[in-house]
Amino acid sequence: MKRNIFIGGAWPYANNTLHVGHLASLLPGDIIARFFRQNGDNVIYVSGTDCHGTPITVRAQKAGVAPKDIATEYDSEFRNLFNKLNFSYDNYSNTMRPYHLKRVQEMFKRIYQNGYLYPKKEPQDYCTIDNKFLADREIEGHCPYCGGFARGDQCEECLHTLSPSQLKDKVCKICGKSAIEQRENEQLVFKLSAFQKPLADWLKQKSEDWRTNAVNETRKYLKDGLKDRDATRDITWGVPVDIEGFKDKKVYVWFEAVLGYITAGEQACQKNGLNFDDFVKGDNCKIYLVHGKDNIPFHTVIYPALLLSLEENYRLPDEIISSEYVNVNGEKMSKSKGNFVSVKELLEKYPVDLIRFYFSVKGPEKRDMNFIEQDLIHFNNKVLVGGLGNFINRNLSFLNKKCDGKVPQRLISDQLQRKVQDAYIEIGNLIKKGAVKEASEKLIEMVAFSNKYYDEHTPWILFKESQDKFYQVSFECIYLIINLANLLAPFMPETSNRIFEMLNFQPNGWKEQTMDGNVELGDVNLLFNRI
Repeated sequence: MKRNIFIGGAWPYANNTLHVGHLASLLPGDIIARFFRQNGDNVIYVSGTDCHGTPITVRAQKAGVAPKDIATEYDSEFRNLFNKLNFSYDNYSNTMRPYHLKRVQEMFKRIYQNGYLYPKKEPQDYCTIDNKFLADREIEGHCPYCGGFARGDQCEECLHTLSPSQLKDKVCKICGKSAIEQRENEQLVFKLSAFQKPLADWLKQKSEDWRTNAVNETRKYLKDGLKDRDATRDITWGVPVDIEGFKDKKVYVWFEAVLGYITAGEQACQKNGLNFDDFVKGDNCKIYLVHGKDNIPFHTVIYPALLLSLEENYRLPDEIISSEYVNVNGEKMSKSKGNFVSVKELLEKYPVDLIRFYFSVKGPEKRDMNFIEQDLIHFNNKVLVGGLGNFINRNLSFLNKKCDGKVPQRLISDQLQRKVQDAYIEIGNLIKKGAVKEASEKLIEMVAFSNKYYDEHTPWILFKESQDKFYQVSFECIYLIINLANLLAPFMPETSNRIFEMLNFQPNGWKEQTMDGNVELGDVNLLFNRI
């Protein structure tokens, strides 16, 4: 039975360019989406640009432009880069879209009516120089837990979620001064504490399935006890609150951005004539959320709590695909140190499928990844040129040279068929649970097996000694090539398509591919070049 698969990729924030950390954490989402489509399932894969909030406002103030200008510029850049990376989103949205604004207002009001938003007056940080209440990101200081540098919403070092009142040595980020005093202000507060038990029960149920970092980070938040959080703020750039008495406020960005999975998913379904409920409610659906380590609490605490507060029977996420960090040359990425690697820079220098497959194999799935550009070059030359390209090109060029690219049909040995069939099951099961790194390593093993198969059966000798045996081995090698191309499709879609074009073959789903007739090669060319 076809399943309905919903995949949400984390929404990059429109305040800086995409870097290799974004790429490594988001790439598994596209691989999973492509796999399930190939498997014949119904897939909705969404993401978008997170456009609101204080950092953009602060940046716009310094640049003398509107926040929308900053957000639009980065939204355009992100779309362009994801297209070049061949990310197959069904809808790449942004939080400025009228549909998102309208639906967030509706959901905010429903959560309020359900009793999970309540008004609260309390002292709030006020800058006497700028004469305004300060949002969390407009305040900097030191973390009460580890003493490290922290913003008003999160510590940069230990990743604890914070409130501005917890910070030590506070300064206003706008003027850089410590002229901050407490003045009473009223906000709507989200009753996050109400979901302590249901989220703890959910984590217990999922702790064997999720990655260790997701389990540990979520457990840490629950152990500390979930705290109610301000859901509105005094800021000019954001989703307007449509509740009487609070219409001068905006919805807090932590609240509205994750609801983008719903708004983008609904729009994707409307565009494709599908029912969104089929993908997020009931038992015949599966939900994947794909993101980096710093986004874990927003996907395992905040978003599930919001889904529960809506009281609309949304299914909580099934798979949390949370990556670790990417360091560059052994250090945390930093523009000032010159070890910041942008996606744009990488795409200008290297083929997209090399980038995709390299980060599939080397990605930060269970531990931090150390990206070194020379390692990418070595990977290209050894794995792609010397492995996959070597097997395919020496087979096809030899066939073109010796028999005009024509190979009569032969039966495939049972042993070889079992090997290929098992590969589909094994690699497919790994992708289903988000183990992209392990799945891609199994693919490399299949390439090594194919090269060994070619070497051991010596078709270049058989061509002189026995035409029948030569065609048998050649047909079986083409069978391996076709199935390698099909298995590679979620990881390297361009390469996969090029191989099928050379073989004049049309693939048919995530299963063993067989050739029902003689083979006649098309134009054969080199798949990969040495760097």
